Formats: sequence, C-alpha cells, structure tokens
Amino acid sequence: MSSEVIIIIIGFVLILIAILDSIRIKDSSLGIINTKLRVPLGIIGILLIFYGSYSYESVTLQGQIERADVGNKLRIELPVEKVQVISPIDGDSVECRILTMGVYPNSHSKDIWVLLKPSDSMYYPQSDHTNTSYKRNGEWQVITRFGGDKGESYDIIVYETDSLASQYFGKTIQNWKESMTFTGLREEDLPKGANEIDRIAITLKENCRGVH
Repeated sequence: MSSEVIIIIIGFVLILIAILDSIRIKDSSLGIINTKLRVPLGIIGILLIFYGSYSYESVTLQGQIERADVGNKLRIELPVEKVQVISPIDGDSVECRILTMGVYPNSHSKDIWVLLKPSDSMYYPQSDHTNTSYKRNGEWQVITRFGGDKGESYDIIVYETDSLASQYFGKTIQNWKESMTFTGLREEDLPKGANEIDRIAITLKENCRGVH
C-alpha cells in the first residue's frame, strides 16, 4: 500500500471520528473526543484526503505521460529462435529514457525482465506499469530509465524468470518507489528463478543524474 493511500485512509478515519462524535444519543454525544476538537479534526481529515488524492493522481499522471526515446534497431532474421534485444544495439549511446525492445520465439512462455548494471556493479530491474516487460505477438518492450553521468557505461541485461522471481523483482521496485531510494541489487541478491539470456553494453549520451 502506497503512502498516498495511507494518508487518504487516515483522512477518512479522522472525518469519521468527528462525525460519530457529533451524533447525539439521549442529548449527549458519544464522548469519543473533546467537543472542541471535532471541527479541527474534520478539517485535518479533509486536508489529508485532498493532499493524498492530489499526490496519488500526480504519480499516476507522471507515469501515464512518460515519454521514452527509441534507439537504433537491430535487423533480425525470421523465424525468431531466441529472446534477444533488438533496440538499442550493442555499443549505442542512449538518452536518459529509452524503450528497450526485443523479440521472443512463439514457444516462449516465461516472463521477461530487463535489468541495468551501471558502473557501481549493482543491478536495477526495470518496469513500466506491468512490472514485467510487455509481450505481444513475438515482441517485448519496457521503458528503461538511466540515472548516471554522461559517458557512463551500462550493461542492459535480459532475464527470463519464473513466477517467484517476477514477484521478487516487482516487490523490489514497489519498495524502492515507496521509500524513494533506489539502492540496487547485488549479484547474490538476484533470485534463482532468473536466468540471463541476453546482454548488451551502451553508454549515456547525456548527464542523467537526478532524472527519474
């Protein structure tokens, strides 16, 4: 549960307490709180609901309008025999936000995850709003976000995962977003159900520090 939702719930609880205490039974209130606190408590509850709703909508809208650049695209031969990255291509210089795209054979049924490995040697799973990469008709894609310095080298690593590994990556991203700290994963933290199937190296075209 996100912090915005928790704030909204607290706001509703405060309003409910103020309303219940104003109900009179046999000419007396329920005595839940001091009568002088009813109005301030109700106002605080309303303000919390407005603040939580505004924050939640802002986060959602930011995700909806996010734009990502598309890099060079690798030409592939059909039929597709394996999961691989087709954009960007190995050795590319990329923007801070790109759409990493690839292909997969029709027989492939596992989830596909993209992890970034910058110069700090930590691993950063990537997702948009589906967590796993979006798959359809033999193609997959995911928004990939970089946060390093201009010229910094990154590995873009593609993993296929079982359901437990997917849940682990999804929960990790959720925890990072809620705490607003993106600490990365060590190699030993990667789940056993995640198997590397492709890797390319790129560099950053611009300074991406502080861009999220």
